[in-house]
Amino acid sequence: MERLRGIGQMSRESGLTVSALRFYDGAGVLVPARVDPSTGYRSYSPEQVAVARLVAMLRRVGMPLAGIRRVLAGRRDPAVVDVLLAEHLHHLEQGLADARRELSSVRSLLAAHTVPGRGGPTPEENPVPATTVTVRGPELAEALRAVRFAVGADPALPVLSGVLLDVTAEALTVVATDRYRLAVSSAPVLSLDGAPVAVVVPVEFADRIPHGEKVTIAVDGSTVTVHAGTDVLSTELIPDDFPDYRRLLPEQRRPVPVRPALRAELLAAPVRTMRREQDGTEFEVAVLGPGPDGGVTIDPDADGVGVNREFLLQALDAGGPGQLLLSLDGPIGPLVVRSERSVSLLMPVRL
Repeated sequence: MERLRGIGQMSRESGLTVSALRFYDGAGVLVPARVDPSTGYRSYSPEQVAVARLVAMLRRVGMPLAGIRRVLAGRRDPAVVDVLLAEHLHHLEQGLADARRELSSVRSLLAAHTVPGRGGPTPEENPVPATTVTVRGPELAEALRAVRFAVGADPALPVLSGVLLDVTAEALTVVATDRYRLAVSSAPVLSLDGAPVAVVVPVEFADRIPHGEKVTIAVDGSTVTVHAGTDVLSTELIPDDFPDYRRLLPEQRRPVPVRPALRAELLAAPVRTMRREQDGTEFEVAVLGPGPDGGVTIDPDADGVGVNREFLLQALDAGGPGQLLLSLDGPIGPLVVRSERSVSLLMPVRL
């Protein structure tokens, strides 16, 4: 009988990191064949190598934790697995279709506004029509409040010190990110005159937008103007490209409800202190893992997902009143906090 493998050998043979193996153990996805009661040392059977390789392959194509569980549960039934893989492939193809539509819009824009000096009309000769959108003031204020905590402050990345306003016929979506976290919220559109548009405004301008009953935002060239009753506010847009937040948003998972006491538990629980390599900043890390009841545990000595505690507290507060939902998707996937109107993503910290 072939001997058991230690976690290091299992990592080398399967392609999963040691931290990933520990996480999938805690999540009940890939439980070791044996755990030494005195040392906690994990050992895996030869049969589990194939399962681990399957998990690694599914993660490489972006399948979330809930989907991996379903594939493993039905792996002996080809018909079930075919359906699950087809569902995930459809999700990936939808993302590709969205990218193709965006690129088609880019080509159309370039065709309409040929670069000066290369023939054809210039932007001044064929200007882009203004876009005017109207939303309810309180709903816009709530959306801005839900993303404000994630605005960046790095002078080397001025576009991240602003707030993205993404206007479609259905919603005005506001987005903020500082690379370590991402917050997205929206307000329903009452009326739209002009084409959909996505622009970045300085956060100081977003903070000053009046909260009237109705707010009208007009984007004309490099300027945005806000009307709310008798109040009028105008500013120049930040010209740099904002990250494509749609590519960063995960597909819908099976999140767990955030218990009301989680915030107090985060404040009281022991943490690890770590230093960010980029700028040397020290920060406190909370370690979260899947609980036995399907909830979330907080334990700095456990195997789980590390997250900046201050960022998580801010994301929970930004979710506002009502039930919040939290998703953990392994040591390399973002932690997701969802509320009725907003979504916050927090990048995990390497433990």
